[in-house]
Amino acid sequence: MAVNPDKLTALDVMRDAPVIPVIVLHDVAHAVPLARALVAGGIRMLEVTLRTPQALQCIEAIARDVPEAVAGAGTIRSASDAQASVLAGAKFGVSPGYTSAVGKACRDLGLPLLPGVATGSEIMMAQEDGYQQLKFFPAMQAGGLPMLKAWQGPFGDVTFCPTGGIHAGNAAEFLALSNVACVGGSWIVPTDAIQQGDWARIEQLAREATQLAR
Repeated sequence: MAVNPDKLTALDVMRDAPVIPVIVLHDVAHAVPLARALVAGGIRMLEVTLRTPQALQCIEAIARDVPEAVAGAGTIRSASDAQASVLAGAKFGVSPGYTSAVGKACRDLGLPLLPGVATGSEIMMAQEDGYQQLKFFPAMQAGGLPMLKAWQGPFGDVTFCPTGGIHAGNAAEFLALSNVACVGGSWIVPTDAIQQGDWARIEQLAREATQLAR
């Protein structure tokens, strides 16, 4: 599927592949080979979390050197995070929670956002601000499959990307739900594989992830 990163929507991000990798990078030198390995395995939407001092540089490197990838910024918690992410080249954002200030900042910047929610009230707040595609986080700790099933009734118009505790062994169960478009997970970007530069392993994990049924 052809995706224009400059006309991206949150739904485009969610529907591109069954899994959005949740990436934590401590070394800028790892960013480009990691992104290339994921793209080779069929994963293009890459969430680089703003959890390390190097994260923005990593997003910048991927945006510059891996045009087939779509670099996104995770752990957006403020308007300044959103602004810095866009300046670094991020084409979408993901937040661990939701505030109207973050939602407005991303909208003003033209940055598609997957806001994090864990309760019905948070879903309603995000919907009031026009967000229908949401990240359910932390998915397992906040109720997992039973919670998503319960939300199908009152929030049947919302599409979720559950993240947090998702792995190869349970991802298919989440993807089978009608209100789930994709899952977020770190299992396809294991820390040891990144540190060892085992890009072939990461490519294979990405390839396996694309085969998960939705």
